[in-house]
Amino acid sequence: MDTKQRHSILQSIYSFLARLINIHDDSDAQATINNIEKSTEFRGDNVWILFCAIIIASVGLNVNSTAVIIGAMLISPVMGPIMGVGLSIGISDNDLLFKSLKNLLIMVGISLVASSIYFLLTPLNDAQSELLARTRPTIYDVFIAFFGGAAGIIASSRKQEKMTVVSGVAIATALMPPLCTAGYGIGTGQLLYFLGAIYLFFINSFFIALATFLMVRYLHFPPKAFLDPVKAKKVRRSLLIFSIIVIVPSVFTAVDVLRETSFNSQAIKYITDIDKSDMFKDVQIINSKRTYTTKKQTIALTFVGKSLTDDQMASLKKKLGEYGLEKANLEIRQTSGNIDINTQAAMLQTFIDKKELQLQQKDSLIQCMEEKLQVEQEKKLVTSEQLAVEVVALFPHIQTFSIGESEEININSQKKDTVSTVNIKWGKTPTKQENEQLHKWLKARLNTKKLHIIND
Repeated sequence: MDTKQRHSILQSIYSFLARLINIHDDSDAQATINNIEKSTEFRGDNVWILFCAIIIASVGLNVNSTAVIIGAMLISPVMGPIMGVGLSIGISDNDLLFKSLKNLLIMVGISLVASSIYFLLTPLNDAQSELLARTRPTIYDVFIAFFGGAAGIIASSRKQEKMTVVSGVAIATALMPPLCTAGYGIGTGQLLYFLGAIYLFFINSFFIALATFLMVRYLHFPPKAFLDPVKAKKVRRSLLIFSIIVIVPSVFTAVDVLRETSFNSQAIKYITDIDKSDMFKDVQIINSKRTYTTKKQTIALTFVGKSLTDDQMASLKKKLGEYGLEKANLEIRQTSGNIDINTQAAMLQTFIDKKELQLQQKDSLIQCMEEKLQVEQEKKLVTSEQLAVEVVALFPHIQTFSIGESEEININSQKKDTVSTVNIKWGKTPTKQENEQLHKWLKARLNTKKLHIIND
């Protein structure tokens, strides 16, 4: 293949890929800008819709109902101002930027007030799993927000119908639940819940806006025209400074979230492998706790059983390096002698859980064996009671027959296999065609792949 042919093939591949990922042709920049500008408006019906959505989401979080939370996210108008921030930076529209930020702050304020009042009045004050999930952001929230925002602006820029995608983005990015969880923190006086939820809302909002900004620039949306070049330069400079101010801390927080997620993941693997290790079969982990902060990471393990030897203690610390946890502080607690009632209860529950798992595995094995036995019994029942009648009808010259199972061993591989063996006594010498018909019929009737027929 010469250089010209290779160039032609590469050009064809490039053209195909360019057509495949092209999103410029079907975009409508001006209509998209108009729609997003309109969605940033916050007055009248949007105020009432937001209030209703906040109450619905708060109820969903309070009763731990995922379906109710999803319904609240679908009707929420919070996405508009956030996408407006990204769009305004992308097209250098200073007026739209401040309008979007103002309306976003108003929305956040109303959401916090409404959710705080609800959680202040509701008799259900326990933090359910749906609430707790919004107080500890992970790197996955960053990915979801960024790619959700990208999908949202791509869908919004299309000329055809895009409501399904936009609705999906509203669910995936989950902007409402963190606001309601922050209200829960205010209403119940739990500052850490409030800070964690607001932090998650900031991450979601920022990365949706960032994705919107990047896609707007990629799609070459026309920038806003300014009559005064000096003013235009000042606006671009202020937008750049604002972008840097927002981006820089978010990078640090994203890196910290990534490190925390990695720490928790590796710590769980570390603890699980220790619990399964034969070296620690005389002891058992009855409690484990992982604590992560920027300055200190701690893994606390509580053992019960024989006291850990020096070799076991050294192995525990050495294994930290195998999981990338060299900087983690390992705290080991051992319970021996008089054990308090709570520890005994935890030990008993652990033993019960393990025994239940073993019983489930045994029950599964017994059920499998019973099913195989039933199949074999049905097979034998068919062979002994029905096969004689069918053989006489199909092959009247057969006088006697017997069926059994034999073990076949491959001399080379030493592999064993079970083979159905049939002994036949004919009244007269069968023809080749009769032998072939009998062989095919018995294989089908006995539902077996291997069959040996012995003619007496």
